[in-house]
Amino acid sequence: MDGNNKTATLAGGCFWCMEAVFEQLRGVEGVQSGYSGGHVPNPSYEQVCTGDTGHAEAVQITFDPAVISFRELLEVFISIHDPTTLNRQGPDVGTQYRSAIFYHDREQKTIAERLIVELNEKGIWKRPIVTEVAQFKEFYPAEGYHQEYYRRNPTQPYCRAVIAPKLAKFLGKFSARLK
Repeated sequence: MDGNNKTATLAGGCFWCMEAVFEQLRGVEGVQSGYSGGHVPNPSYEQVCTGDTGHAEAVQITFDPAVISFRELLEVFISIHDPTTLNRQGPDVGTQYRSAIFYHDREQKTIAERLIVELNEKGIWKRPIVTEVAQFKEFYPAEGYHQEYYRRNPTQPYCRAVIAPKLAKFLGKFSARLK
């Protein structure tokens, strides 16, 4: 890994969806599915699914800021999920599916807060953005079977019904930024 790479930790519903999108972007060196924002050390998927651990399903992204900026990552992030629904993404309901940006430094915090204000002022959505902007504390990688899930299971019903359409929309909108 290049010493100039940075880390972004984002939650926007199912981590399988997020991972499938972000691994396609030029400048993204790695994407790992996991859990962030909770109070239980090393939670399991089953624990996170109860909503009792406080964690959100998240992805941790390693990226080269010389190729893709943190703001550009956030622009993709905001466009691939509904940032106006509290603790919900489509059929996935609970705090574990909340929209969140876990900032790693003051610059990321400032960028995230400014982008949210900007987008709310533009009125792109009918409701205000409710994405949480919280200080990064810990990221716990999800179990192995969650990693690269879409790539390994493209015909699985959830992948076909939820991830494939989201990925197609992303590919159409951000084709210039693909690897």
